[in-house]
Amino acid sequence: MLKVVIDTNVLLVANQQHADISSDCIASCIEHLQKVQSDGVVVIDDSFIILNEYQNKTSISPPRGVGDVFLKWLLRNMGNPARVEMVSVTLSDTDIYAEFPDPALQHEFDPPDRIFPTVANVHAEKPTIWQAADCKWIDWWLKLAEHGIKVKFLCVADAQRFYKNKFPRPRHVPAPAMPENN
Repeated sequence: MLKVVIDTNVLLVANQQHADISSDCIASCIEHLQKVQSDGVVVIDDSFIILNEYQNKTSISPPRGVGDVFLKWLLRNMGNPARVEMVSVTLSDTDIYAEFPDPALQHEFDPPDRIFPTVANVHAEKPTIWQAADCKWIDWWLKLAEHGIKVKFLCVADAQRFYKNKFPRPRHVPAPAMPENN
């Protein structure tokens, strides 16, 4: 069964709340969110850090986009372990997680993004993290993979385009592969 951790930017792209994003990227995020709602499991933390992040960036009253509808679905399914699984994480300091897969890498992450690899790492099955177009993850996905954490870029071309614009000097970071089925 499909089991994933979902970065907030997937919801934002599905809501068309991300500037300069391609229509293919929007379609991919919408398709993936609808797929997990129909036959998947979303993994979040039991401290509601991810849920609070979603709620701070979206609107469910009334829902305006597919990301909002996804959040409403998630809230309705919180007590259903066949749809939502929760794991415990430990904050050892402000925005620092004891279970982050690579302590040195943790400091390179934006504080709100640290929760996603932490949740994936704590879960016994290490579910894939869905990432839309946040180009900084291009620098991190290989290091995370060394710890068994997979990142699926739903918008590879957009992430690469943003990366080239943000870091115009050539960098020796392998580009993420095209998305797989999970």
